[in-house]
Amino acid sequence: MRFPDGFIWGAATAAYQIEGAAAEDGRGPSIWDTFSHTPGAVLRGDTGDVACDHYHRWPADLDLLTELGVGAYRFSVAWPRVVPGGAGPVNPAGLDFYDRLTDGLLERGITPMVTLYHWDLPQALQDRGGWANRDTAAHFADFAAVVHDRLGDRVPYWLTLNEPYCSAVVGHLEGRHAPGLRDERTTVTAVHHLLLAHGLAVAALRAGGVTGAVGITCNLTSVHPASDDPADLDAARQVDLHENRMYLDPLFRGAYPADAEAHYAHVTDFGFVRDGDLERIAAPLDFFGINYYERHHVRADGGGGWQRIPPAHPTVTGIGVHPEGLGEILDRVAKEYTPLPLVVTETGLALHDYPGPDGEIADDERIAFFDGHIRAAHAALERGVPLFGFFPWSFMDNFEWASGYGVRYGVYYVDYPTQRRIPKRSARWYAGVIKANGID
Repeated sequence: MRFPDGFIWGAATAAYQIEGAAAEDGRGPSIWDTFSHTPGAVLRGDTGDVACDHYHRWPADLDLLTELGVGAYRFSVAWPRVVPGGAGPVNPAGLDFYDRLTDGLLERGITPMVTLYHWDLPQALQDRGGWANRDTAAHFADFAAVVHDRLGDRVPYWLTLNEPYCSAVVGHLEGRHAPGLRDERTTVTAVHHLLLAHGLAVAALRAGGVTGAVGITCNLTSVHPASDDPADLDAARQVDLHENRMYLDPLFRGAYPADAEAHYAHVTDFGFVRDGDLERIAAPLDFFGINYYERHHVRADGGGGWQRIPPAHPTVTGIGVHPEGLGEILDRVAKEYTPLPLVVTETGLALHDYPGPDGEIADDERIAFFDGHIRAAHAALERGVPLFGFFPWSFMDNFEWASGYGVRYGVYYVDYPTQRRIPKRSARWYAGVIKANGID
């Protein structure tokens, strides 16, 4: 089973999850610094203060990417490292780090893919309202322009935001992620301002003469009703609105879904949407990134809402493994929303990995997970989906947000006390997939 010549096999990380050096070289605090230091917010009080110490160990980490054989590396730029206050003075040392990282990748023949926002909003902006404040969107566009001015001559792929759903909903409604709020009105406002930030950043990149391709990454779910009962069908529609259509429709149709205002009428009248906003949000893109982790089965809860049906065989993070859901999402986006080239920017499996007595880290479940999802991606390609790349999550174990260091996603094991990186069995398997450009 081979992929087309030129198909991009990558690896992915995010700044706060691996960099560490949280207070070095002029970096300002982010909402994740604040949140992770809040008692009870993160498992066992873990923080990203040190994480994988990638800020100091990046040359050796890039050598591991060479060992793995990837064609591209998706990393994020920490906004508070570059503009510590979120707006205003730029920190040259922060830009210098990403300059060195970009050059280091190119020297090794690895294509950089830059994510401009992977959840680490500068705390100074949160103090002014964060994503509930419209000004944050404009400040993000300014930040995007600063990064592009330094790296734009060498970066062929730009992603504005990573998973606006998680930034808005998990951080502002569920309170499980930074900034740890639980307010539905603020959540819907944050959705809009995040999407507006994307649109303004696209405009800033275009105004700066960007030569690379510009896109955004959304985490999407495949939603299935428990039955054909109208109540269950309506529950699935609500979940699809909440998790998928609130992002896809503005990005590709220039409007919020027709049922959005009624669904959220109890908290907002969408008065935060101003003339021209949706045109900016729907600015033409060059590609679209998809993160896929979950396929949901849902039923009516008896009160006009929904319930997710627990999976029969949950992973350690409580979700099911459904590779077919990735194919369903790829098909849907390609058929219903956009003919743009698509890329799987994340999919992965959390495990409690450990070295055995022989030193081997036998994460065979992860190999089976990636095997199934790569096969689903290949089947989508054969159905005509314009897929051009696959980036497993993640390159190495890292600070996994509210789970701290309690679960591991990497194909490289990180021994945190020593910062030693050890290839898991999945790393050797994935290196073979890359070398063969497919699965034998």
